[in-house]
Amino acid sequence: MKLIAWNCNMAFRKKAQYIQALNPDIAVISECESPEKLKFPDGIKLPSDILWYGANPNKGIGVFSFGDYKFELLGCHNPTFKNILPIAVTDGKIDFTLFAIWANNPADKEGAYVTQIWKAINYYEDLIKETKTILIGDFNSNSIWDKPRREGNHTAVVNKLAEKNIFSTYHKYFNQIQGKEEHPTWYLYRHENKPYHLDYCFVSNDFMEVLESVEVGTYKDWTLYSDHKPLIIKFNI
Repeated sequence: MKLIAWNCNMAFRKKAQYIQALNPDIAVISECESPEKLKFPDGIKLPSDILWYGANPNKGIGVFSFGDYKFELLGCHNPTFKNILPIAVTDGKIDFTLFAIWANNPADKEGAYVTQIWKAINYYEDLIKETKTILIGDFNSNSIWDKPRREGNHTAVVNKLAEKNIFSTYHKYFNQIQGKEEHPTWYLYRHENKPYHLDYCFVSNDFMEVLESVEVGTYKDWTLYSDHKPLIIKFNI
């Protein structure tokens, strides 16, 4: 099973072919337009299922299946957290709960980015299990920006998930420390000298045990299309 998380910097319809060339089973695409605007060019594989959420039809979060997997937004979804979506994934080789994440809610004056995730993982605490759980997407956060006095900084989110044996695939695979990542997923203003790591895939231990590979797209290959690089995770399922 291959998952890809990518903030496409809008207009996914013009860029989908580059993600599809990587043959994902599931792709979580931030800043994606609504399905009504997704007119894919001829000759590319169409998604078998799409779940999209957003207030702006040009810029929401889309979850795409390119195989058997089907999606259902769970009824417990709290729109207060906007683009943090609890999704039941079924009909594939394994059923699981997927949290598709684009941490961006300017209306929350307490914290538009990682604070949203902190609130959400506490709200959905009973749904976030020690098995069959994946949280993936653009977290818009890194521990280098931790504000110690703010409840719910990046490190707090990492620690909260760790309590349920849920860890970052990237950090496990590459043996990296939070805040000292060697592979950036975002370049400020697309400048190569302004790299940061903002995109993550956290999984429960059953997924971690079958983790096969993790890859981050390169600056050279992806900067023409977005300021973010795709995070590509493959499991032996």
